[in-house]
Amino acid sequence: MAGLTRADAPARRGGLRRRRARRQRVFRWVVVGLLGLFFALPLLAMLEFTTRGAGGKLSFDTWRLLVDWPRLSETYPDLSAGITTSFGLALLTTVLMLVLLVPTVIWVRLRLPRLRRTIEFLCLLPLTIPAIVLVVGLAPVYAWVTYFLGGSSLTLTFAYTVLVLPYAYRAIDAGLSAIDVRTLAEAARSLGAGWATVIWRVVLPNIQSAVLSAAFLSVALVLGEFTLASLLSRTNLQVAIELLGKSSATMSVAVSLAALILAFVLLFLLSFVGAVRGRRRNRSKEPTVSTSSEPAVTPEVAL
Repeated sequence: MAGLTRADAPARRGGLRRRRARRQRVFRWVVVGLLGLFFALPLLAMLEFTTRGAGGKLSFDTWRLLVDWPRLSETYPDLSAGITTSFGLALLTTVLMLVLLVPTVIWVRLRLPRLRRTIEFLCLLPLTIPAIVLVVGLAPVYAWVTYFLGGSSLTLTFAYTVLVLPYAYRAIDAGLSAIDVRTLAEAARSLGAGWATVIWRVVLPNIQSAVLSAAFLSVALVLGEFTLASLLSRTNLQVAIELLGKSSATMSVAVSLAALILAFVLLFLLSFVGAVRGRRRNRSKEPTVSTSSEPAVTPEVAL
C-alpha cells in the first residue's frame, strides 16, 4: 500500500494543481466580470439616455446629428469648434512632446547619464502639482503668450505638453530600458554614423512601441482635460461639453460617451501594440533549429 501511495502522489499533486488553477481562473473571470459590469452600467445608462426619444421610444437622432458634421457645425457651432480645437491640441501637443522629449531622453541616456535623475525629477514634477496651482503659475505666462501669439485655444499646447510629460517620459524611458542603447550607439558610431543618425535610424526604430505609447497617452489626456482650459478661458472639447450641458443635455451626454469610447479605443490600441511588440521580441529570442539532416562540417585551417 505504501508503494501504491508513493506512486499515486505525482498524479494527486497534478490533480491538485489543475483544480487550483481552475479555481484561480474562475475567480479571475468573476472579478473581471464584476469590474466590467461596474464600469459598463454607467456607459449603458448614458447610451440609453441619448437614445431616448419622445414618448420613451428608441431614437438615434442625436447620434445621427453627431456624425453629420455640417449639421452639427450649424446646430452647435461651439461644440464643433471645441472638437476641432481638441484634435488640433492633441496633434500639436503630441508632436511638441516627441520633438522635445525623445531626443533629450536618448541624449541623456547616451552622453549625460548623471543628469538622468534630474531630467526624471523635472518630468515627473507636474504629477505632484495640482492643476489649480499650475493655472496660478501659468496665468502670468499666458498673458505674454496672448500678447505675442493671440488668444487662440491652440496656445494651450504649451501647458498640455507640461501635463503629459510624466506619462510620456515613463513610456519612453521604459522603452529605452528594454534595449541596450549604449551598445547600439557604439556599434553605429564605429561604423561612421553621426549622432543624428544614431538617434533617428538606430535607437528610434527600436523604441517605436514606447513612442506610440507616449503618443496615445498624450492624446487621451488632451482630449479629457478640462481644468486648465476652463480656468485659462480657452475652449476645448470638455469645456464645450460643459457649456452644452446647460442647453442640450442629450447631445452633451452623447459627446461625452463618444469621447470615453475614443479614449478606450486608444488605450486598447496601446495595449495591442505592446502585446504585438512583445511577441515579436520573444520570437526573435527563440533559437533557430536546423532542419538539415546532414552533419555539420567544420572548415579546416590550411597550414
